[in-house]
Amino acid sequence: MADFNYNHLRYFWAVAQDGNLTRTAERLNVAQSALSVQIRKLEDRLGHPLFERRGRQLHLTEAGRIALDHADAIFATGDELIGTLRETGAARQAVRIGALATLSRNFQIGFLKPLLGRHDIEVILRSGSPTELLLGLQSLALDVVLTNQPPPTDALTQYIAHRLSEQPVSLIGTPQLVGTTRSVAALLDRHPVILPTLGSTLRTSFNALVDRLDIRPQIAAEVDDIAMMRLLVREGFALAVLPPIAVRDELASGMLVEADALPGITETFFAITTDRRFPNPIIRMLISNMGADSA
Repeated sequence: MADFNYNHLRYFWAVAQDGNLTRTAERLNVAQSALSVQIRKLEDRLGHPLFERRGRQLHLTEAGRIALDHADAIFATGDELIGTLRETGAARQAVRIGALATLSRNFQIGFLKPLLGRHDIEVILRSGSPTELLLGLQSLALDVVLTNQPPPTDALTQYIAHRLSEQPVSLIGTPQLVGTTRSVAALLDRHPVILPTLGSTLRTSFNALVDRLDIRPQIAAEVDDIAMMRLLVREGFALAVLPPIAVRDELASGMLVEADALPGITETFFAITTDRRFPNPIIRMLISNMGADSA
């Protein structure tokens, strides 16, 4: 692209980092009007608006987010040259992934596995609540959200839910606690149980199951974090309602054992995206790698 002006790109890059035209102009010691002209010229050259103004703040458009990723790589080239000669680094493409804070870590690792060890990709992984993550997706701060909860549907924000995996949910416990019994009803009648918190999909399904079985289990703990449930069940004082993938290593080692699967209860894992004109191709690859169906 012989007629591409990289000075325009550098000014855009500086404004994108600050999010404020006045602040950038002061920092670079240039007139605000001159800075605006440089950005408009870049937008004209690329054929897309790069910012939208909300109050006094400038927010990146989808094209602006892509331009920023490329600018990060372009202006890292000087450092890359030195780093390459010194064998210390190379420019990498950013992949921004949000994950529900309570989501199975083993599942997250499985999703990320194709990227592990790749020197051309930088993974930015953020955890949070469903609301926080979906806002990040809408604002283009995230490329995809991993969750076990289907997204809300409305006319304003049309999320695309890619169904990645559906895992059975079982009663999990130490060998000493489970013994030779595999019957769900017998185990729930005999031992306390660690449950997901009220309001979660798993808890709702579990409550319906014990109602059908006419069982009133003794609740040892209610936990909203699968990683904490995993640690608690290893202590051996109670069973836990968990998808086996969450304790895969413990099951493989024999530290924990799986009783019967809870009938009719599964946990579904989703990758949530939005319809973008310039989707991140790495995300598409990861979703395809999981054999996902979209809904």
